[in-house]
Amino acid sequence: MANDVQYLIDMLYEMIDSAKAMPMARDKCVIVREDALDLLDDLRGQLPAELKKAQDLIRARDEYVENAKKEAEKIRRQADMDAKTIVDESEITRIARDKAQQMIRQAGDRANGMIGVANEYTDDALRRTEEAIQMALEEIRESRARFRAVSNEKLQAQRSKLEEQRGDIDRRR
Repeated sequence: MANDVQYLIDMLYEMIDSAKAMPMARDKCVIVREDALDLLDDLRGQLPAELKKAQDLIRARDEYVENAKKEAEKIRRQADMDAKTIVDESEITRIARDKAQQMIRQAGDRANGMIGVANEYTDDALRRTEEAIQMALEEIRESRARFRAVSNEKLQAQRSKLEEQRGDIDRRR
């Protein structure tokens, strides 16, 4: 169709271009009216269809552009939401890290406190154990000294008795 319209325009142009110039007026020419009117009627018949096609194409292009704008806006909104989500997740992650570090510090402080208390308790228990062992050692030494004294006394008494018995035996002899 577009070629038909172009063909008709080309024919009309050729008709005017090849028309004989009028004597004494080179910018005016003589053409066969009937042929020119036939070409214009054909053009008039073709143009509404061509114009409708052109309008349809423009409308389709406008719809395509509008849809592309809508899609671009949708993509932009989704990208904004994704970016916000990423930022929110990053913020949540940062807050979680801060909280975790705070908990680790508190746990470390608490552990250090517990270690200090445990060290004090252990030191006190060992001191008391050392004191108890020292007292037991002193008691053992005293008991040993008493044992030696008693043992020496008994040994001495037994020696004395033996010597007496020997002396008695020697005297009886």
